[in-house]
Amino acid sequence: MTDISHQKLLIIDFGSQVTQLIARRLRELNVYCEIHPFNRVDDAFLADFAPLAVILSGGPSSVFADGAPMPPASVFTLGVPVLGICYGQQVMMHCLGGRVERGHGTAEFGRAFVAPKGARPAFLSGWFEGEREQVWMSHGDHVSALAPGFEVYGTSPNAPFAITADLERNFYAVQFHPEVHHTPNGARFYENFTRLAGFTGDWTMGAYREEAIRKIRDQVGDAKVICGLSGGVDSSVAAVLIHEAIGDQLTCVFVDHGLLRLGEADEVVKMFRDHYNMPLIHADEQELFLGALDGQSDPETKRKIIGGLFIDVFQKHAGEVGGAKFLAQGTLYPDVIESVSFSGGPSVTIKSHHNVGGLPEKMGLQLVEPLRELFKDEVRALGRELGLPASFIGRHPFPGPGLAIRCPGEITREKLEILRKADAVYIDQIRKHGLYDEIWQAFVAILPVRTVGVMGDGRTYDFACALRAVTSVDGMTADYYPFSHEFLGETATRIINEVQGINRVTYDITSKPPGTIEWE
Repeated sequence: MTDISHQKLLIIDFGSQVTQLIARRLRELNVYCEIHPFNRVDDAFLADFAPLAVILSGGPSSVFADGAPMPPASVFTLGVPVLGICYGQQVMMHCLGGRVERGHGTAEFGRAFVAPKGARPAFLSGWFEGEREQVWMSHGDHVSALAPGFEVYGTSPNAPFAITADLERNFYAVQFHPEVHHTPNGARFYENFTRLAGFTGDWTMGAYREEAIRKIRDQVGDAKVICGLSGGVDSSVAAVLIHEAIGDQLTCVFVDHGLLRLGEADEVVKMFRDHYNMPLIHADEQELFLGALDGQSDPETKRKIIGGLFIDVFQKHAGEVGGAKFLAQGTLYPDVIESVSFSGGPSVTIKSHHNVGGLPEKMGLQLVEPLRELFKDEVRALGRELGLPASFIGRHPFPGPGLAIRCPGEITREKLEILRKADAVYIDQIRKHGLYDEIWQAFVAILPVRTVGVMGDGRTYDFACALRAVTSVDGMTADYYPFSHEFLGETATRIINEVQGINRVTYDITSKPPGTIEWE
């Protein structure tokens, strides 16, 4: 269990696809919370964690199913506020003496409107000022009878007990999802709940910085630490934080695999070696990686080649440090959550993720993961707290395999050079138009086809490229960015005029799902 000295809220996960959003909403309120699957939470866990409040998440199960997920009974005897959401409401009623029924025409999926009923207690402060609230429903079963002590405070056409509470015991339950964007006033609902629970908002990046530095020093002592520095936000913030804690006991290894953006390797070396004065090994292994990728077109094969070589190269250069006992990684909280299925069951691999997996065991090192309690937006906030440049902190995500997965089909040095230049023009256009911070991620993919074109009086037979730009909150879902036709036309003209080797530009308007953000 995480050693955190802040006030803590426990989220018991029953498998909802949006459980992470609950945690994000709470963190935005400066409330520290952790997500744990229902089958990992027992009486001993609760006593050790000592939450100030508990939230029961939604989930795909039915309380009628064999082996339906349930919280421990002691959740309801802790004497702390408990909030049940969707399945969490149903399981609360089921455990406390209410009744749940199967759908039978009362299922709701999507936008709905909840109207007030009876009194408007403190936990609904700021709600129903317009007489009804838009919410997001996603349920088949429904509560048909309340547990003793509960009253109704909000209803919808298919959820007569949309908002319920037992005010005396501080138990609250809603059939909808306050955490999603489609419940516009959901943040206020969580704010009311945490205030009633006594949270003071003591979870700040300034406090976390001091706490993390102390923990790093306690864990590492006078030992040496090596850090795999990719140049991305996560590994960079981790490196700066650890360096602030232990100084030159940290050595960063920057593996340059030849798949970075234009000028990126030089920027990383200059920033960390010159500006932060960190011990840095620049492992220029472009020929090794590109040679191994020669002739490979399958995306999973490319990822595995890059991941395997990364481990070998990192291990070779890390050996130059001598005597290192710890490996630093920029592991984030979503990685921790997703590594533990709420049911323990298998999940489908959409695509392999590239990191330094396997290195700790292979090298006999212990892990230092100072960001493992943080979401991505919190990492950026910590980076600002540490003084990293705003232009760097706000950078769009960049995949570990780099341009290899933005180059569908076989990778060649010619295609990589064309891709770097086209991507640089595209990002320059986005910045010039003041759109960079509105976009979650933007990049160019060079397509594995050549097309006929006309430039001047001559025929061309060059590559086509696709522009990609998406908006997202967390990368789990995404929509394409609605550029104007003027912007797209201007950008296409610049790329074709300035980048030799491209004669056709397209714009990818696929959302996630069904597509992924990256092309491979």
